[in-house]
Amino acid sequence: MTASEEFRVDPHVKILNDRVVERAVATGLDAIVYAPHFTRLPEIQARAERYSSDDLLVIPAREVFTGSWRDRKHVLAIGLSEPVPDFISLEAAMVEFDRQDAAVIAPHPEFLNVSLSESDLRIYRETVDGVEIHNPKCLPPHDRRARELAAQFDYPPVASSYAHLLSTVGVSHTAFDAAIGIDSAADLVTALREGAPRRVVPATGFTRWKTTACELAHLGWENTWEKVDRLFLQGIEATHPYHIAYDGKFDDVSVY
Repeated sequence: MTASEEFRVDPHVKILNDRVVERAVATGLDAIVYAPHFTRLPEIQARAERYSSDDLLVIPAREVFTGSWRDRKHVLAIGLSEPVPDFISLEAAMVEFDRQDAAVIAPHPEFLNVSLSESDLRIYRETVDGVEIHNPKCLPPHDRRARELAAQFDYPPVASSYAHLLSTVGVSHTAFDAAIGIDSAADLVTALREGAPRRVVPATGFTRWKTTACELAHLGWENTWEKVDRLFLQGIEATHPYHIAYDGKFDDVSVY
């Protein structure tokens, strides 16, 4: 299959600006899925629309942090029509994703304490639509375990950059058969939910290891100073279920 016969999407990117768009286009991507941390859905949607163009489709999504800080289970939801907060139970989040017919991806399964487990993937087989079997932040043993889990439960695979840094965008991606016709966020949701034909394109060689080193260094910062800043200095998160924006809808499923 040649490049012209594929629709290339990086299905999990944390950053978005002019330079990100330029890099995505330069690396041959047709789309990116923009899912920043702790940002409400309307803001994500507005920013995605602002940066979308004929050259690059930017698709809004939410990586919802279910559970508490000590026992987080990240779940990527693409195609949400209504906001879903962080820090609610995994069960409540899955019910909401199912209600909204979102495409649900399990990013970095069994990675540290922030991922869906083998048991979770078994329980939510009818809700989860795919398993991320590679992102360059994870080491090869993590990728192997992710591939095992995807195969065990017959989940369609995806690869993403999981980019928190500009240089990471596009180094790993998922290439769909262009014949299925992805022209919008809704088309990508359908392709993911229906298990459309695709191939995963992982980072390899020097690029893979350089990217891994940089992203893991960023992860260290993200889990030290940034966490202190969020927990103690900034007050309630914008995506906390008790935030006024959610009007009490998720109070009964909040984990704290």
